[in-house]
Amino acid sequence: MTDEARAGRLYGTGARRLQDRFDTRRLADAIAGGVVREELDEGDARLIGEQSKMWIATTDADGWPDVSYKGGDPGFVRVTSPTTLELPSYDGNGMWRTLGNIEDDGRVALLFVDEDRPWRLRVHGTATVVTSPERVASHYGALAVVEVTVARLFPNCGRYVHRTGERARFVPRPGAPTPIPDWKRLDGITETLPQRDLDALAADDGALDGWDGSGA
Repeated sequence: MTDEARAGRLYGTGARRLQDRFDTRRLADAIAGGVVREELDEGDARLIGEQSKMWIATTDADGWPDVSYKGGDPGFVRVTSPTTLELPSYDGNGMWRTLGNIEDDGRVALLFVDEDRPWRLRVHGTATVVTSPERVASHYGALAVVEVTVARLFPNCGRYVHRTGERARFVPRPGAPTPIPDWKRLDGITETLPQRDLDALAADDGALDGWDGSGA
């Protein structure tokens, strides 16, 4: 099965139009070729296993999207293979929107945010609702289990992640210079940047720390 059939196009017409408008098509293609993957690796599993929260987006039978926050103890989301992960569904408000959408449609997108690194991981795929007693019992207190088959995943720079007790310093603010994130200096990326970024890099005096979690 092709990637498009399993997870849709990575870049649709709208994304391509905006990439061309802001001169980021080269960058988008470099990212697609360099960091988009089809399987979870050990680093992904470790990051996921350390998180106590995540967000899951679903689509209902009429095509309307929804997103829901899920929380638990670190490790509540489990990577069970390079292409599968699972998370418990605890007692909630009784609406069953997320799992109901999975029953109706099955397409999901997951977002994990590591506030300590900081870093983000996005996972696209399909999901099923598991209610067998044995599987549910393996997640203490769960009413059901969501099993996700991974189709595509990619990390995101965490420069805009607000860490505990502080605001992200990469957020543009009046009267304050904005650091250039380190990922824009990576080989294979710098040469694809739009001219405005290249000009900013050329003018940068190195006084501002650009550490953004990349390479950690």
